[in-house]
Amino acid sequence: MDVRSLLDNTLPGLGYELVDFELAPGGSFRVFIDKPGGITVEDCVQVSNHLTRLFTVENVDYERLEVSSPGLDRPLKKEADFVRFTGQLAKIRTRLPIEQQKRFLGRLAGVEDGAVKLEVEGRTVVIPFSNIDKARLEPEF
Repeated sequence: MDVRSLLDNTLPGLGYELVDFELAPGGSFRVFIDKPGGITVEDCVQVSNHLTRLFTVENVDYERLEVSSPGLDRPLKKEADFVRFTGQLAKIRTRLPIEQQKRFLGRLAGVEDGAVKLEVEGRTVVIPFSNIDKARLEPEF
């Protein structure tokens, strides 16, 4: 079983959403989780303990497991992320230019027909999901 499927099938049952994961140099396996209301240290401990046992049973090879929240500048990976955070400020980098630019900072205005709508300086920019290279929330203080 691939690790993404393993995490996608396990974390929702524990009450968490998989935001992302990576195998970092040196064998560190990093898992980023989220839930409504945010992540606490206790959440990270609970998921870490559960995944340690699960990875042993499933023979997932890693040196060190790190479980954390995605942070204030949470990456936006799935269509559901863009829907959930509608109204929030986000940075989006595209693969190909739109209106002669590849970097956008604006307020998420919803999802429609396979594209994200972003309010940027009084205008709406429509960015197809297939053209998104990276997207993150932009913290507001």
